[in-house]
Amino acid sequence: MRCPVCQYPDSKVLDSRPANEGREIRRRRECLQCHQRFTSYERIEEAPIWVVKKDGQRESFNRAKILRGMLTACEKRPITLEQLEQVAEAVEREVRDQHTGEVSSQHIGQLVMNRLQVVDQVAYVRFASVYRQFTDIEGFRQELERLIHPHHNQEG
Repeated sequence: MRCPVCQYPDSKVLDSRPANEGREIRRRRECLQCHQRFTSYERIEEAPIWVVKKDGQRESFNRAKILRGMLTACEKRPITLEQLEQVAEAVEREVRDQHTGEVSSQHIGQLVMNRLQVVDQVAYVRFASVYRQFTDIEGFRQELERLIHPHHNQEG
């Protein structure tokens, strides 16, 4: 494994342990040249999942894209990167467990929102504003109403 600091092509493994509920192996490594320590993850290459966008285009599932969207929504919020990575991992796991081949971008967005709402409601509303493409304050108001009165909205 190439060192991320000096780019030396070899390192030694110091420690290996299961991660992500046994779906990955986490390895602590040390560069044989500069002695910098870093972490790598090894995971099984899974069959590709295609995301069907609103316009019908398809692209491969990309957990990093989910993480970037959440990072934007969580800017200046008291949320750790680890929390967001856990959300992204949970969304990916659910997509892979429930779908074979294709999943809609709307479904992925809803999965992210469901989990983000539990983590931080402000970040949830920010994410929802982009995901649902709010065009005015009324969209925000309706979403806030759903947050404030969740049972009222289900009855109607």
